[in-house]
Amino acid sequence: MIVGDSHVVSHDDIAPPTDKSLGVDSTHPSGEGNIPSGTLSTPAVRHLAKQCGLSINDIQGTGKDGRVLKEDVLNYAVSKGLCKESSVSEENIGPVELLEEGKSLLDVHCYEDKKIPLRGYQRSMLKSMSLAAKVPHFHYLEEMNCDSLVELKALFQNENNDHNIKHTFLPFLIKSLSMALSKYPLLNSSFIEETKEVVLKGSHNIGVAMATAHGLVVPNIKTVQSLSILEITKELARLHEMASHNRLSAADIAGGTITLSNIGAIGGKFGSPLLNLPEVAIIALGRIQKLPRFDDDENVYPSSIVNVTVGADHRVVDGATVARFCNEWKNLVEKPELLLLHMR
Repeated sequence: MIVGDSHVVSHDDIAPPTDKSLGVDSTHPSGEGNIPSGTLSTPAVRHLAKQCGLSINDIQGTGKDGRVLKEDVLNYAVSKGLCKESSVSEENIGPVELLEEGKSLLDVHCYEDKKIPLRGYQRSMLKSMSLAAKVPHFHYLEEMNCDSLVELKALFQNENNDHNIKHTFLPFLIKSLSMALSKYPLLNSSFIEETKEVVLKGSHNIGVAMATAHGLVVPNIKTVQSLSILEITKELARLHEMASHNRLSAADIAGGTITLSNIGAIGGKFGSPLLNLPEVAIIALGRIQKLPRFDDDENVYPSSIVNVTVGADHRVVDGATVARFCNEWKNLVEKPELLLLHMR
């Protein structure tokens, strides 16, 4: 599964320090480094200003009560031509190069460790993944030829008159997955550890892992077996929009029966995902890529290949069942016209 963007949080953002904790003595005529009385800053910021050859009294503070922050020192250094502008980005956690004498701010210990609490989706992932790590997993790897699927998707897009709809490969894969689950319902089940029972789920509520700025979340598309590919496309777009704005409802997230992790959307080729308990199976999809393959006459030809990894709960599912399930799913993906035989 995949996490959201990181955010750097300074100590100043967490709890405003008092004058005493800042190491500033407002009654003393001169503080450390000959800092005038009343100048608010931490010892680390004063040290940074000193190493940059700056007088902290010349820097306008943007913190509470005019406190000088690390960012104020770096921005002031940029304005004086002492360091590169690109190096003062808050998200740049690498060395900040000083132009003067080729020094690096990393050498003068200007970087501090930051503690970031896990909240929301990240805290939920912490709990679920800790539980999943205790379950005996195994992974089964298969590759699928998507040449016919590529042609079908291009046809759908060319005939598309609705600018609000964008056809992708994922709805095809979700629908064909549902059809394969109809033949192998054990992959669409959950395990109750307390009673040692397996519940075969009547609905195919297929979850799709989404990496957002708020963390990883897995909303699911309800009753996929009763939906058309177009309906799946619209619901997938709705869930993605809601997830990106942190507006998913509890109903959108609850009730999943199997999960897809589409690492290919980011660029990955393989994955070995952990289960989304109590589900007994999870699937990682790599990106579709052109690769050389051989035909029956040993002639080389280009083929659109996607790697598929199925992770399964070995307490419930065995390797032979997963292999047969994958063969069924692969046949539907490589011959998408077969979907018509099972459409309702």
